[in-house]
Amino acid sequence: MKPESKPDAASTTGQMRQAFTLLHRAARPDQHHLSWAVLWLILAALLEVLGPIMGKALIDEHLLPHHLDWPRMAGLLAGLVLTGWIASGLRYLQLVRLSGLAMRSVMRLREMVYTHVLLLPMSFFDRAITGQLVSRVTNDTEAVKSLYIQVLFVMLDSTIVLIGTVCAMAFLDWRLMLIVLALLPAVLLIVWLYQRWSAPAVTRARALRSEINGQMAESIGGMSVLQASNAEQRFGQRFAATNENHYTARLAELRANAWLLRPALDLFNILLLAAVIFLFGQREMTATEVGVLYAFISYLARVIEPLIQITMQFSQLQQSVVATARVATLLNEGAAQEHSGQAARASAANDSSAPAVAIRHLNFAYNPGQPVLHDLSLEIPQGDFVGIVGHTGSGKSTLLSLLLRFYPAEHGSILMHGVPLDDIDNERFRAEVGLVPQDPFLLAASARENIDMGRGLTQEQIETAARAAHAHDFITALGQGYDTPLGEGGSRLSVGQKQLIAIARALAGTPRILLLDEATSHIDSQTEQIVQTALDELRGKVTVIAIAHRLSTIRDASRIIVLNHGRITETGAHEQLMQIDGGLYQRLYLLQQLAA
Repeated sequence: MKPESKPDAASTTGQMRQAFTLLHRAARPDQHHLSWAVLWLILAALLEVLGPIMGKALIDEHLLPHHLDWPRMAGLLAGLVLTGWIASGLRYLQLVRLSGLAMRSVMRLREMVYTHVLLLPMSFFDRAITGQLVSRVTNDTEAVKSLYIQVLFVMLDSTIVLIGTVCAMAFLDWRLMLIVLALLPAVLLIVWLYQRWSAPAVTRARALRSEINGQMAESIGGMSVLQASNAEQRFGQRFAATNENHYTARLAELRANAWLLRPALDLFNILLLAAVIFLFGQREMTATEVGVLYAFISYLARVIEPLIQITMQFSQLQQSVVATARVATLLNEGAAQEHSGQAARASAANDSSAPAVAIRHLNFAYNPGQPVLHDLSLEIPQGDFVGIVGHTGSGKSTLLSLLLRFYPAEHGSILMHGVPLDDIDNERFRAEVGLVPQDPFLLAASARENIDMGRGLTQEQIETAARAAHAHDFITALGQGYDTPLGEGGSRLSVGQKQLIAIARALAGTPRILLLDEATSHIDSQTEQIVQTALDELRGKVTVIAIAHRLSTIRDASRIIVLNHGRITETGAHEQLMQIDGGLYQRLYLLQQLAA
C-alpha cells in the first residue's frame, strides 16, 4: 500500500471531501436520527441562551429597584431552573441518538470495508501490508465514531450556541456585540495557523501508526524465522526507530495544541472581559444596565467556550478526516472484475466434447516490458491428470493464477469447457474450479467448518470429500471427530494432515477442475503417497492440473508440461520425457533422485 505523502491544501481539501462523502454513505439509513439530534441540539442551545436574559430581568426589574414581586420572581427563577433542566434532557436525548447513529455507522463501514477487501483483485494484495489493512478495518473505521460524537456534535453544538449568544447580545447592546465579534478574525487566524502546523504531523502520525501495526503483524507472523536468524535485535531497532518517529510526530501535534488552542483563546477571553468592564465603566451606568452587564459577562463565557471547543476539535477533526479518507481510499480500490454470462452458463454445462482447459497464444507480464509467459498454447482434455513442472521463475504459478482468474489475461485467451473465462459467471466458476494451495489455509475452527467453509454442506457431503482426500480416518481419530477444534492455522495437525484437509475442502465443492499448487512440497513421503492415491482415484472424474516441485507427485500424470522461462519446452508422459537425452525434465528428475 502506498505511504501517505505530506498533505498540501489541495490534498487536505480532497481528504475532507472523501471523509464526509463516506460519512454520508455510512449514515444514510439513519438520517432521520441525525435530523432529530440536530433539532434537539438547536432547542437546547436556544433554551440556554434564554437563561442570562431571565437573569437580567430578575436583576433589573426586581432586585435593584427592590421591587420584590415574589410570584414573578419565583416564575423567573423557575424558568431559569426549568430551561436548564429541559436543555440538559434534550442534550441527553440527542447524545444518545448521535452515539447510536455513530456506532451503527462504524458497524456498516467495517462491513463495507471487509466485504470490499474480500473482493479486491490479487494484484492489490501483491503490494498490500496485512497490518495496515487490519488498521484500516479496526482503528481507522473507529475514527468515524469520533467524527460524529467528538467533532461534529461539539462543533455543531458550539456553533449553534455561538450564533444564539451573538443574537442575544445584539438584542441587549449591539455596540458591545460588535466588540465581541472583533474576536472572530483572531480566532480564524489561530485556526489557520493550527491547521498549517498540525496537519502534516497528524497525517504522519497516522501513517506511522499503520507502519507500527504492519511491523508488529509481520514480526509475529514470522517469529520462527526471525528468531532462527538471530534478528531480534535488528527488528527491535527497526521497530524502535518507527516508534520514535511516531512519538516525534505526536509531539509536534501536541505542541500545536498547547500553543494555539486553549491558552491563546483563554487570553482572548480575559482581554474581552476586561474590555467589556472597561467600556461599562467609561459610560454613566444606570440601574437598568447592571443586568445588561451581568448578561454580557454570562454570554462572554458562552462565546469564548464554544470558540475554544470548536478550535480544540480541529485536532480530532484532522485525525478523523485523515483516518476516514484512508478508509475511503481503500474503498476506491477497484474490485476484482465481476464476470457474468447467461449464455455461457448453459454452454459450459452441456459441452462435454470441449477440452476442460484450452489456452491459446497466451502472453502475460506483471510489469510492462517484462513478460513472464510467452505465446502459450495448450489443451487439457476433460478428466485428464496433467502435471506442470519447471525451474523457479519458469511461470508455473503465474499460469495457475491466470487459470484462477486472479489476473486477467492480457493477450491470448483461456477457455474452460469451451467457454472463455471472462464469460463464466463468478458463482459457477468458483463451483467448478477447486484449489489446493501450497500452504494450506485453515480457520481456527473445527475440521467440519474447515471443509465446509460456510457452504452449508451436509455431513454426508463433508465425509464423502474427506474420504476422497483420505482424511476421514485421521479426522475421526481426533478427540471430537469432525467437531474437533484444530487451533489457529490448524496448529493441532501435522503439515500433511493440513494438506489433506485442504484437498477435502476443494473436493467438497465437487469441482470439475482441481488445481494443485505444489500441494506436496512441504509434506512427508508417506503423506505424498496418500495424496498420489487420492489423485489417481480422481482420474476420469475430475480434471486435475498439478503444479509440482516434487516430480514424484506427478510421475503418473497422463501428461507432463515442462515450462522454461515462460515457454513450453517439453510435453509428454513421464517415460517419454525421460527418453529425451539432456532434456530439462530428465535433468530435474535425476537431480531430485540424487538429492533423495
